[in-house]
Amino acid sequence: MKKIILMLVCLPMFVFACKGSKNVEETTVTPPPSSITKSSFGQTRDSIAVDMYTLKNENGMEVKIITYGGIITNWTAPDKNGKYEDIVLGFDSISGYMRGSPYFGALIGRFGNRIAKGKFSINGQQYTLAGNNMGNHLHGGLKGFDKVVWKAEPMEGKEPALKLTYLSKDMEEGYPGNLNCTVIYTLTADNSVKIDYSATTDKETIVNLTNHSYFNLNANQGTILDHMVTLNSDKYLPVSRTLIPTGELRPVANTPFDFTTPYAVGARINDTTDQQIVFGGGYDHAYILKGDGKLNLAATVVAPSSGRKMEVFTTEPAIQFYSGNFLDGKLTGKNGVKYVKRSGLCLESEHYPDAPNQPAFPSVALKPGETYKTSTVYKFSVVK
Repeated sequence: MKKIILMLVCLPMFVFACKGSKNVEETTVTPPPSSITKSSFGQTRDSIAVDMYTLKNENGMEVKIITYGGIITNWTAPDKNGKYEDIVLGFDSISGYMRGSPYFGALIGRFGNRIAKGKFSINGQQYTLAGNNMGNHLHGGLKGFDKVVWKAEPMEGKEPALKLTYLSKDMEEGYPGNLNCTVIYTLTADNSVKIDYSATTDKETIVNLTNHSYFNLNANQGTILDHMVTLNSDKYLPVSRTLIPTGELRPVANTPFDFTTPYAVGARINDTTDQQIVFGGGYDHAYILKGDGKLNLAATVVAPSSGRKMEVFTTEPAIQFYSGNFLDGKLTGKNGVKYVKRSGLCLESEHYPDAPNQPAFPSVALKPGETYKTSTVYKFSVVK
């Protein structure tokens, strides 16, 4: 397999110092430098080449991203013993992602989450999108951003970063306007991955981009029911039977949706006395955040057995907490692992679902001359 290695930081491997005697030699070993490695990940059904970029920092954290869907296929993080293991769900080959992946690790657009009945209007003109989820529009349609090949460009600097770009043409999947999208993944020295999203358009449109990684902080062993989740939110969006927000911002207090203090995912996930748990089959709801445009802490996840801790910071006004309710064991992922129900959880930073049809929600409109910009950071550390 041909590889091109782009070294972002050049460090000497050894530093020698003599102290007092020419026969006494002290050796200091420096950590390996940060890098980006490019390799092949096969081809699409249309014979379009798919590349993989591996971002690695000085600590040993690796994040692998393919140009198909901008998908994060692998992401390692240390446990309480310092062992780096993969903590996201995915597949070993491109065929797995093209065969019916539930958006594992993918960039989502033009609109993340759901739009009621696949319809919305701009300035009195109605647009119709694919009804690909219980009659509603989900995650950009039949061929959303998760199923296109992005153009990739490694970025120079002290930290490994990958810039992905994609032009979504006017009326692609039913959306108006030529939308120029840029997503930058940056792996930092403190074991964080920052995702910066931006977009411009030549015609008024709607946009709501996110990443759909499924996390299992026990290195994909078992389910995420033991994961302790904290959400910096005191309100969530209740939904209908088809998971469209009702428009209410409901307090989480005294409900199974209260994660203002740490709670195990599995502690209340089967509480059938709560209608919203029944409708979602567990957690599949948007939580309301500050939404002040600053990078605020939105969520914290801790896996007690591995000691891995993940913090999510975002500039977005909401975060969708999804507990892997629709996984059913039919998908075989990396290393032959069967992805059973609740094998992974998602924390998707975003604007409110169905925002184009609900004027009281923060606007998702983008006009010519404006720039859509959001940022999200996933930071990993260890709890002993």
